[in-house]
Amino acid sequence: MTTTPPLETVRIGIVSVSDRASSGAYVDQGLPALQGWLRRALKNPLQFEARLIPDEQDSISTTLIELVDAACSLVLTTGGTGPAPRDVTPDATLAVAHKVMPGFGEQMRQISLRFVPTAILSRQVAVIRDRTLIINLPGQPKSIAETLEGLRDQGGQAQVPGIFSAVPYCIDLIGGPYLETDEEVCQAFRPKSALRRPPP
Repeated sequence: MTTTPPLETVRIGIVSVSDRASSGAYVDQGLPALQGWLRRALKNPLQFEARLIPDEQDSISTTLIELVDAACSLVLTTGGTGPAPRDVTPDATLAVAHKVMPGFGEQMRQISLRFVPTAILSRQVAVIRDRTLIINLPGQPKSIAETLEGLRDQGGQAQVPGIFSAVPYCIDLIGGPYLETDEEVCQAFRPKSALRRPPP
């Protein structure tokens, strides 16, 4: 009888970019939203590297590099993705990129367009640096969950896939740990040839 090996521990960087929250003007909601969703969605043991930083391009880029160097397989940012002068998260992310993954941004905007026409103003990007996937997410907790998880109808059937469905296989392809999701929250897609563990 063969036994399934335990799931690998995954180190994830979570970054909330906000001038006001980082200065203490209000309580940050981005980091708890990211951490809470990831704990629901992933079955792997998780280690978080959390950062709350202001909207400063150099500081954002430096933080992303530090998290990649700290062996985070995935880095998620929230905030600073609009067209305002202080919104520089995508610029800082692209500055550290080795590869750009445009499909993530395209799908995030498609999801948000179901709710507001101003979704086209979002500049969210996703990139790869070394063996780390970095994704810019929206700033609101509800939008973070919708973007990651996708949209369902009243019966719970998936209508629009969330971006996280593609994250585990992307991390496989760049040499990271094997992520397993809770299908009640998010069903990851992998080709059959890429499955390393039996389906749940």
